Amino acid sequence: MKRRWTLSTKALTVVGLAALVALVLPSAGFAQDSAPEFLSQQNGNVMWTLIAGILVMFMQAGFAMVETGLTRAKNAGNILMKNMFDFAAGSPAFFLIGFALMFGDDVGGFVGFSNFGLSEASTADADGLWKYTFWFFQCVFAATAVTIVSGAIAERTKFVAYLILSALVTALVYPVSGHWIWGGGWLSKLDAPMIDFAGSTVVHSVGGWISLAGAMLLGPRIGKYTKDGVARAIPGHNLPLVALGVFILWFGWFGFNPGSTTAANGTIGLIAVTTNLAACMAGLSAMFTAWLRYGKPDVSMSLNGVLAGLVAITAGCANVSPMAAMIIGVMAGILVVLAVEFIDKVLKIDDPVGAISVHGVCGAFGTLCVGLFASPDYGTVAGLFYGGGITQLITQIIGVGAVFVWAFGSGLVLFGLLKITVGIRVTAEEELKGLDLTEHGSEAYSGFQIFITE
Repeated sequence: MKRRWTLSTKALTVVGLAALVALVLPSAGFAQDSAPEFLSQQNGNVMWTLIAGILVMFMQAGFAMVETGLTRAKNAGNILMKNMFDFAAGSPAFFLIGFALMFGDDVGGFVGFSNFGLSEASTADADGLWKYTFWFFQCVFAATAVTIVSGAIAERTKFVAYLILSALVTALVYPVSGHWIWGGGWLSKLDAPMIDFAGSTVVHSVGGWISLAGAMLLGPRIGKYTKDGVARAIPGHNLPLVALGVFILWFGWFGFNPGSTTAANGTIGLIAVTTNLAACMAGLSAMFTAWLRYGKPDVSMSLNGVLAGLVAITAGCANVSPMAAMIIGVMAGILVVLAVEFIDKVLKIDDPVGAISVHGVCGAFGTLCVGLFASPDYGTVAGLFYGGGITQLITQIIGVGAVFVWAFGSGLVLFGLLKITVGIRVTAEEELKGLDLTEHGSEAYSGFQIFITE
């Protein structure tokens, strides 16, 4: 008797829940006569895009670990603060201003200008609900672009200057060039529209070129170069943290690239495959390149090689074959080792984590590769190597060049203005003591003896 009563209760509960769903769906703004297939696809798109955005947000932890491990223990807390607050400061800036400039109504092909603060989004209709999901996905991308900068200018930058920079880049610099490519701007209106599927240039090169401007104006860390201009290695304090960060970033990249479909469809499998293969081959080629040049399979170079492959494939991950992705990865792994050495020893620009090489150089390289390796079997565009001629390659070159001018130029202006106002570099004494104590009044490794050798 007891069992019959339990089953009846369960049946009534199911019926009640079904009735509740039937009442709630129309009140949420979905028409009662909407096709079930449409609702299912729409809900799937929302769910997939949101999950992908959450994965990309977790990449902040990956960047924090990589940058912390590749710098000295006396600055670990400062690195963590910057990686947290570029997201905390950048999100409101992107909500209030940046999203509108990037995805608002196009003005002359240069910038968007509408829907500030998502003013046109409403929970009373399905489009409004989708806009919140899309905003969140784009917000974590904007945060990624800013986070790249923190590593390149590590160990000598004023925290207040970085906070201001973070908000301004997210609100103004990143959205403008992003609009050109993703928001309906001039690069998307060329006869052969620019292809940057998930942001090798939109996200990574922007961060890389702003990093270049900042590192140039800040100057090198104390002790980085001898009086004769010879580069000295300043080893990071924790390679296990670097490896953990790379694995977190690798994991998050399966939201970064496949999530850029913003739709739950079959292409996400292909994108995951091309993304992973490029990362693997880049890690291998970077390891062997370092092995040949330095006599040892360098750990940090190998790990940065993986990131270089991920950055390079991001532009064409939906438009190239798996075999082409492997080739792109091999070349990116070689390129990043050579770029790090060139920037460090020839240009004498101090980049503690190799951000300019990984994100700026390899982001531009990967974007150009679309004009070479895009296959009509994996999209509608054919690159030079697939019979498409040079039209797409020319567009990619124009786009890479235009974004470099904008991002590097804006970086010089912003860092220049900050330099003459709040200042951008800590004093020599503060740098030698470490930014954890001088900027934040605490130590990341309390109770451990941190030896200062400079």
